[in-house]
Amino acid sequence: MDTYFAPAERCSDEELREQVEIVSRNPVIDGLLKFTSGLLAILDEHRQILAVNASLLEMLGIEDTSAVLGLRPGEAIYCVHADEGPGGCGTAIACSSCGAAIAIVTTLANDTPTERTCAATVKREGQEIDVCFQVRCVPIKFDGRRFLLLFLQDITSQQKWVSLERVFFHDIMNILNGVIGTTELMTLDGCDQDLVEILGELAVQLKNEIAIQRVLSDTKHQGYELARQRVTTGQVVKGIRNVFANHPVAESKSFTIIVPFPDLSVNTDYSLLLKVLVNMLTNAFEATDTNGEVRFRIDRGEKTVSFSVWNKLPIPENVRPRIFQRHFTTKTGAGRGIGTFSMKLCGEDLLGGKVSFTTSEDEGTTFSLTLPSTEPEDSMPSEQ
Repeated sequence: MDTYFAPAERCSDEELREQVEIVSRNPVIDGLLKFTSGLLAILDEHRQILAVNASLLEMLGIEDTSAVLGLRPGEAIYCVHADEGPGGCGTAIACSSCGAAIAIVTTLANDTPTERTCAATVKREGQEIDVCFQVRCVPIKFDGRRFLLLFLQDITSQQKWVSLERVFFHDIMNILNGVIGTTELMTLDGCDQDLVEILGELAVQLKNEIAIQRVLSDTKHQGYELARQRVTTGQVVKGIRNVFANHPVAESKSFTIIVPFPDLSVNTDYSLLLKVLVNMLTNAFEATDTNGEVRFRIDRGEKTVSFSVWNKLPIPENVRPRIFQRHFTTKTGAGRGIGTFSMKLCGEDLLGGKVSFTTSEDEGTTFSLTLPSTEPEDSMPSEQ
């Protein structure tokens, strides 16, 4: 059976019972299951569970080990992608970017221990929850067979706080870069009034960024009160230009704002709206080579307005299902995987809009935020 990543084949019921019996009477495995404080599962070469320790049973919320025997890890933890592939866990498109699946497949292929970080979205009590594990897979042989020890360390909490710290300082620095660049120009230009206005707007954004950060530190986001106001598309374009006018991420790259754009207004929180768009644009600039182009456009829909950011680089197919997943990232270092997640949180949960993306080799990548629009003051397109 063809799959998107790992083989789909499973052992027969008879073989599964035989392997469970072999594992259950092995004194080394018995000791590991009893004395390993973290989460531990014993897998066969088909990636099926043969035994788990008490800590993992508790995390799964079950009392009887037999409930998970024969399942694969993603099926046992109710990963949202576990049923998407033709052969269950490990066989879907998203599985090729799953840290746990990669660790297991690599260990099977090389017969050496492998460690990865695994970001997963799981179903618990009718809700989808983002979790993060440090995964270590170790091969072990006895009774003429090879088995896998799968050690899992739940690092969700620490990853969350490292992520929040990283994104907080990242976004604060984005605004401060604009403040610093504008201040330098003010010195050169003898305190130009327009530059003073830009500096004032950036200072307000800095203040609001701190308030927004409190939202990102709590996924229930109950501590942020929307400051709704009538915001025009012209104001949005002006704000975007102010942020990236002297921003290092846009240096040596072309920034095109498609004009004319429709003169519409939205009843929204301007700081949150700008935060989502700045994140979209920053990601696009980071994915763009020197002398490359990033485009920003505004489109009118039926009682909606859409803000879109385009860059030439397509998103790899195996990454696409996880693009808005908390903790997931293609970048190195702890605390990644929060930028696109925060777009989704702020754009949808708080602003009530729709955040989406399209990507292909031919068309590049476009991220969009769509919000309900209000009646414009002037129906003519704007070329500000």
